[in-house]
Amino acid sequence: MYQLLTFYHNFMRWVVLASLLLAIYRAYKGYFSKSEFSKFDNTVRHWTATIAHIQLLIGMILYFQSPLIKYLFTNFKTAAQDFNMLFFGLIHSSLMLTSIVLITIGSASAKRKTTDNEKFKTMMIWFTVALLIICIAIPWPFSPFANRPYFR
Repeated sequence: MYQLLTFYHNFMRWVVLASLLLAIYRAYKGYFSKSEFSKFDNTVRHWTATIAHIQLLIGMILYFQSPLIKYLFTNFKTAAQDFNMLFFGLIHSSLMLTSIVLITIGSASAKRKTTDNEKFKTMMIWFTVALLIICIAIPWPFSPFANRPYFR
């Protein structure tokens, strides 16, 4: 089950990034061109948040199934000396949870704005900050913090 969760979590990483990039693109384009916040823009906003929440759910299940996390919890003093353990046990999960909260706040705030330009601006700011945090927290193959392959 752990391997299957790892596969889905890795696959969903790309879906989250793609939907977030699309939402940010639509937000920047709409904001700077003073466009109407269309039904498609609202759908992109909604599905970006939904996809992020699905990824969070998979990540939380994976977190509590992970042998690395189980070891970290049972041997914290020893494991805390290994940065890879700290990255996945604390840093990755905290930053990703923070980014999902930002996406949720941004999505809900944009939904409640009255003007189209405010909706685009809200999405643009909140989703961009969340994307930056996500890019820091992903264990890229070139990351100095912890690395994993692009596809698992």
